[in-house]
Amino acid sequence: MQEYIDFAMRHEMLVLAWIGLATAVVASAVKGALSPVKQIDHQAAVALINKQDALIVDVRAQDEFARGHIANSHHIPLAQIEQGNTTEIDKHKEKPVIIVCETGSRAETAATKLSKSGFTQVYLLRGGLTQWRSSNLPVTKKR
Repeated sequence: MQEYIDFAMRHEMLVLAWIGLATAVVASAVKGALSPVKQIDHQAAVALINKQDALIVDVRAQDEFARGHIANSHHIPLAQIEQGNTTEIDKHKEKPVIIVCETGSRAETAATKLSKSGFTQVYLLRGGLTQWRSSNLPVTKKR
């Protein structure tokens, strides 16, 4: 035990960095477990779409959406969701809703907002459309 104490005394910055990283990992795990929004990969998303008729909401900008999106997805930009303007999908509050953006960062904000607005089954597509495309899953340019 004395060796650990000696090590910690000689390498304070290293020990502090390790404690900080460990704290971040634990905090991230707790946040994910307690969050009403669940992250899913593309395989789970396809299963939700096929088996439970999940609704896909794409929160990217109009030009990004026009370059390609998941078939049958609803385009509701993040700014519109942040303003609470979700009338297009409000009737689907009990259905699984998969939120998509390019990489997942904007979608997380939108998913949290929808969850707080009463949507009961909100999912975040991990890796966003970038991961979807890299898995060779189809995208369309049709509206």
